[in-house]
Amino acid sequence: MTRRPAPFFVGDDLALDFLNSVAAPAGGEIEWLEGGDDFLGWLEQAHAVPADIAAHFRKTGGARALDSVAGEARELREWFRAFVSEHAGKPLQPRDLRELAPLNALLARDQAFRQIEIARAEKSHSGERHGSLHWHAKRHWDTPKTLLLPIAEAMGNLICEQDFTLVRKCEGPTCTLWFLDVSKAHGRRWCSMAVCGNRAKAAAHRARARSDAAEQITGP
Repeated sequence: MTRRPAPFFVGDDLALDFLNSVAAPAGGEIEWLEGGDDFLGWLEQAHAVPADIAAHFRKTGGARALDSVAGEARELREWFRAFVSEHAGKPLQPRDLRELAPLNALLARDQAFRQIEIARAEKSHSGERHGSLHWHAKRHWDTPKTLLLPIAEAMGNLICEQDFTLVRKCEGPTCTLWFLDVSKAHGRRWCSMAVCGNRAKAAAHRARARSDAAEQITGP
């Protein structure tokens, strides 16, 4: 059995990385959310849930309940893929709100709250270390279904706080990966230069070589 590679985190946005949790980097489709333990592992690697929360659900969540949530995550992912595919590269409009009813329904289940805590201490100009008070976002992780909420929140952040005209799909002919183009000139074309970018350069080189060879054969 071929070992599954690590998931891709090339989207520069959690919601788009979530879309990339199924991909076909080498031709065959790879699913990183096959079951509940996969989903927990992906959330941890994406830094979407604290490690202690993932450990808690591994211990107490129950395999069947976690697998069920993983199924809901896959459905949420494909619903959002349809929305992104329809609107990527264009500014979102107020009329698009009606398409987001399923996402708002999911967000309405959230029990997020904030608490005042001591921030991590930082060295001051005098060399002493002081911890200031700051807000810290938390949420009640009551059931495995709450594992969907950080993803729903990331989707909302992408929709409301990012420029949707910069949401793009890799130009690789067989690539399915999405990203937010945060490059300085907004000229990013590939999921990764090390993967699709180099493939495109190699293909262009081969095409030029074939063209040069044909010209030599058919030359004057």
